[in-house]
Amino acid sequence: MEFELKSISVQSIPEALKKMERYRLLNEPRLAESICLDILAVVPDHQQALISLLLARTDQFDLQLPAKSAQEILTRIEGDYERAYYAGIIWERLGHARIRQGGSGAGASAYHALREAMAHYERAIDFSSPGNDDAILRWNTCARVIMQNPDVRPLPDEDPTQAWARDEAGSRIADA
Repeated sequence: MEFELKSISVQSIPEALKKMERYRLLNEPRLAESICLDILAVVPDHQQALISLLLARTDQFDLQLPAKSAQEILTRIEGDYERAYYAGIIWERLGHARIRQGGSGAGASAYHALREAMAHYERAIDFSSPGNDDAILRWNTCARVIMQNPDVRPLPDEDPTQAWARDEAGSRIADA
């Protein structure tokens, strides 16, 4: 069934962004995503809405939403720092989702995702402005998860990228 969606006004965007943030805080990422799509229908390059859409989609990784849905948004985000930082967020959240899902190879694929996130955060650090240590905070979080979780390790004598590819072939989380 198809409906013709109604457009919001440009003047309503600030209030819509507040509602979207509330839905994310209430763990309702699909509702937040819908609001972002309404904003982007009116202002396609609205950076705050794009970033919020990316975050709402990463909030759904535990629901098996493919990583590509967030990565597609990343290409529309402006700024070297922002693209590197939010690429790190995607990989970090994939790693955390993989840990929560468990199963065969979960630790190795989580390790790979977290290390990939750390690499993106390192690039973001190079682009960050003085006083913005967000990428450092995220990098440290990934490092602590790896150091404190003995199951989050690459398989012995295996390249972690191979573990990611081998892990549960056909798994939607492995789409990254």
